Amino acid sequence: MKKLELKYGCNPNQKPAHVFMEGDGALPFEILSGRPGYINLLDALNSWQLVRELSEALELPAATSFKHVSPTSAAVGIPLPNRLLRAVFADRIPGVNDSPLACAYARARGTDRMSSFGDFIALSHPCDAATARLILPEVSDGIIAPGYAPEALEMLKTKRKGNYTIIQMDPSYAPVPEESKQVFGVTFRQQRNDCRIGKEMLSNVVTENKHLPLEAQRDLVVALITLKYTQSNSVCFAKDGQAIGVGAGQQSRIHCTRLAGSKADLWHLRQHDKVLELPFLDGIGRPVRDNAIDVYLSDSSDELLNEGAWQSVFSTRPEPLTPKEKRVYLDGIRGVSLGSDAFFPFEDNIRRAAASGVAYIAQPGGSIRDQSVIDVCNGRGMVMCFTGLRLFHH
Repeated sequence: MKKLELKYGCNPNQKPAHVFMEGDGALPFEILSGRPGYINLLDALNSWQLVRELSEALELPAATSFKHVSPTSAAVGIPLPNRLLRAVFADRIPGVNDSPLACAYARARGTDRMSSFGDFIALSHPCDAATARLILPEVSDGIIAPGYAPEALEMLKTKRKGNYTIIQMDPSYAPVPEESKQVFGVTFRQQRNDCRIGKEMLSNVVTENKHLPLEAQRDLVVALITLKYTQSNSVCFAKDGQAIGVGAGQQSRIHCTRLAGSKADLWHLRQHDKVLELPFLDGIGRPVRDNAIDVYLSDSSDELLNEGAWQSVFSTRPEPLTPKEKRVYLDGIRGVSLGSDAFFPFEDNIRRAAASGVAYIAQPGGSIRDQSVIDVCNGRGMVMCFTGLRLFHH
């Protein structure tokens, strides 16, 4: 198939819309179910590149949860501890920790559950039954993978009354070296961003502390590859083989860092005892739980805990998680990694990162204030690498 007609473009008024291959080539994917839209395919093709590259770099199955052409998270297949299984609602789904691919998706989907509502999923390896069981109860727009086990495909075909978008990607497909797009009738052309990101990029350690553990190297690679496919400006926090906070599309880098840091904090706080033990009413769906947890952890928790409000969600009124309790919990977080798609121009980014447990940083370098940023890292015992590689993506 060389051309695929779409329902409409980015918005319903943008018709007609289609995707096609120039020249004699066929589209490198097959639609197994559903009818993808314009944004679905943007998410699918960007997310597929991310998981393929992440899996190749770290030699592990990888998954990502995409929304509006940026990842809410990306992860590799590392088993989940019990607290995280509970926090991401995967503790009652059999076989998750037996499947590295399911582990990767459980981590990716569970990182920022508010943002991943209605996501597009990408898997680096053929979807197995355990991963399909994870996907089945989630609100999702579609999935792209290089293949599907028969049982997994049958399960996924039941989503959305049989209209769930399922795309099978040709894993051998390699695009032409140059890419182009049109803006306002003007064609832009550039070489594809085919840089390869790996642990070897982390050799230029510019801080006094030069101890960079293997786990931190892995997490920095996760952060950098995630940033390569995230709308810029962007900053990514990573821990335990997954992106735990992505700040995307902000004009100011400190706003990227604050946004990513706040999401990383929420990821940690979702594993707090008070959150894991919230007394939800039977039958409360996942989206309602996600929203309730988000409000519970916010500065506006009274909206949820006031008389007349909590009864619609909880069987008993839970005790609030106080600002002091949150701060004590977060102050115990250590060993978080951070990547930035461009240099840090000011020291405030480092101070904000430190408040979320960041100990390891990878950024391109090249600012006239590099030394000031290095000095702040040295004062906090952080390790920082200069990669020399900017990762803007638009």
